[in-house]
Amino acid sequence: MDPLTLSLLGGSALLLFSVVVSKTSVKMGVPTLIIFLGIGMLVGSDGLGIEFNDYSLAQALGTIALNIILFSGGLDTNIESVKPVAGKGFSLATLGVFLTALLVGAFAYWVTDFTFLESLLLGAIVSSTDAAAVFSIFRTQKAGLKRKLKDVIELESASNDPLAYFLTITIISLISEGDANYWLLLPNFILQMFLGAVLGVVLGYLFVKLINKIKLDISGLYPVLCIGINLFVYSFTTYLGGNGFLAIYLCALVLGNSVLAHKRTLVMFYDGFAWLMQVVMFLSLGLLINPSEMLPYTGIGLAVSLFLMIVARPLATFISLVPFKMPFKDQIFVSWCGLRGAVPIVFATNALLANIPVANEIFIIVFFVVLTSMLIQGTTFFKVGKKLELTKKEEDGNKFTFNEDGDFASELKEILLENPECDGKAIMNLKLPDGALVVYVKRGKQYITPTGSTVVQIGDKILIMANDKATMDRVKYLFSKDILIEDLIEE
Repeated sequence: MDPLTLSLLGGSALLLFSVVVSKTSVKMGVPTLIIFLGIGMLVGSDGLGIEFNDYSLAQALGTIALNIILFSGGLDTNIESVKPVAGKGFSLATLGVFLTALLVGAFAYWVTDFTFLESLLLGAIVSSTDAAAVFSIFRTQKAGLKRKLKDVIELESASNDPLAYFLTITIISLISEGDANYWLLLPNFILQMFLGAVLGVVLGYLFVKLINKIKLDISGLYPVLCIGINLFVYSFTTYLGGNGFLAIYLCALVLGNSVLAHKRTLVMFYDGFAWLMQVVMFLSLGLLINPSEMLPYTGIGLAVSLFLMIVARPLATFISLVPFKMPFKDQIFVSWCGLRGAVPIVFATNALLANIPVANEIFIIVFFVVLTSMLIQGTTFFKVGKKLELTKKEEDGNKFTFNEDGDFASELKEILLENPECDGKAIMNLKLPDGALVVYVKRGKQYITPTGSTVVQIGDKILIMANDKATMDRVKYLFSKDILIEDLIEE
């Protein structure tokens, strides 16, 4: 058998096995992505003997995969849902990342033989939460979160990579050059963020016009066009000195919240494509590490990981959320949801390629942090939320989105009435937002055809048709028993 056929056979078998096993992982409460990572480790040189030590290729695959994942996340995010939590998300993605890097760096300097800059490099690499890991867990769980916590966590994870990447590359530069000008760091960061934000938004609006006016004869080419847009925005922004990751996310956010031809098709395509990239990324990164190499670093790896989970992340979260009147148990949950995934491992390959003296040790410790974060935080994600009474059951099967050609984005969803303020009121007195219509009321085994005078009760399941997701979100808040004053003010 020729090498190409053998490679295709092995790769396809590995991919199929990983996807099938992921079904079992969901039932067991284990994050799907750690299964992919574990399979990569099992078939590596310490397992089945597959040799893979091309850090440059792994970094390239990770960068492309991260682009696709961020683009998919932005494309599927309703901007109206993140507006009320934008301040919290931005604070966590900037101040939170900086404080995490500083705290972990200080701890690493205390417990290792690393220099201060090498310790800060370790802190910077693990400072951001992972979008792929967070999105994966939310999409495979049947429980939801109250009070827009899901929006806060997803926004943070999708937008905190730019600062972590900047800190990582900057500290690598400082270690390599030695006499770099520290005073240029802040202006360079501001310039990168500014260019990334401006180019992301501007290119997003330009590509909205392109997609809507090009009128391709073959509808299957629209996802191909979108992939070209995805990679162009990142590479063009990076070439001009901006932050490509930020530009990608904002560009996708603009596309996803505009009237766009074949939007539904693009969202569904990118959802599957992002999963493929996650599988490829975690499998390839799993192949990079040999379990036998990790054993000597078990102690320091666990120490750094536990410090990050129990001290650094909570402190950074609490300080970042000081300006916002967020309930304490909400802050505890957000701090526990700081999952580390493939992104820190990808960032760690930069240190290896730059020949930093302790790059291999940092890489192994980072791998330890990712594994323990996924195993401990990932498996207890919603258990902690349930303990804090912050979870609620979601019935995704009752939600239908009409958005095939992008001309409209109506939603149809069955919502459980829980708000005592609505109990015993006629539908016409519920103060439903404009654009929302009650289709039926389900009470026990009875379906009630509604009129304006139909009285609803707690426990009723009400099928609502809404013009858009923002309207549906307002109805869900109206029917929820967990409305807080600060949430209503933000709305």
